[in-house]
Amino acid sequence: MGSIGQYLREHREAKQMSLEELSRATRVPSSSVERIEADQFDELPGEVFVRGFLKSYARAVDLNPDDVLARYTASRRVAWVTPLPITSAATKPARGRRFGVAIAFVLLLILFTLALSIVLKPRGHDMPQELSQTDSAARHRA
Repeated sequence: MGSIGQYLREHREAKQMSLEELSRATRVPSSSVERIEADQFDELPGEVFVRGFLKSYARAVDLNPDDVLARYTASRRVAWVTPLPITSAATKPARGRRFGVAIAFVLLLILFTLALSIVLKPRGHDMPQELSQTDSAARHRA
C-alpha cells in the first residue's frame, strides 16, 4: 500500500484529470492539491481543512471519502505536544491595564475635585467689582 498522496494521484490519473481540473472541481487550490499528492500535510492549513480537502478530492475521483479519511488517519502519526504556559505575554497586558486604570482614576479624582470646588464655592462675594460699584452708586443717589 502506497501513501495516501500516491493513492489519490493514481486515481486522479486513472480518471485522466489534470491538477487544474481537480482544483476547479474541488475548489481546493492547486498548490494544496500538489501538497496532498506529495504527502506534505504539515504545509497545509489546519487539520480540519486537510480533512475537507481529502473529502472533496475523494468525491472528485469517485472514491469513498470515509475510506480516504481512514487511510489518511492511519498514515498520520500524531505527536503529543505539551503546551507550555505563556506567562510573559499574559503579564504585559495586565500591567498595561493597571496603568490605564490608574490614569482613569487620577482623571476622575481631578474632575471630582473640580466639580466639588464649583459646588461648594462661597456665594457671598462673587459679584464683579464693576457691578458692585454701580450698584452702590445707585443706592447713594436714591
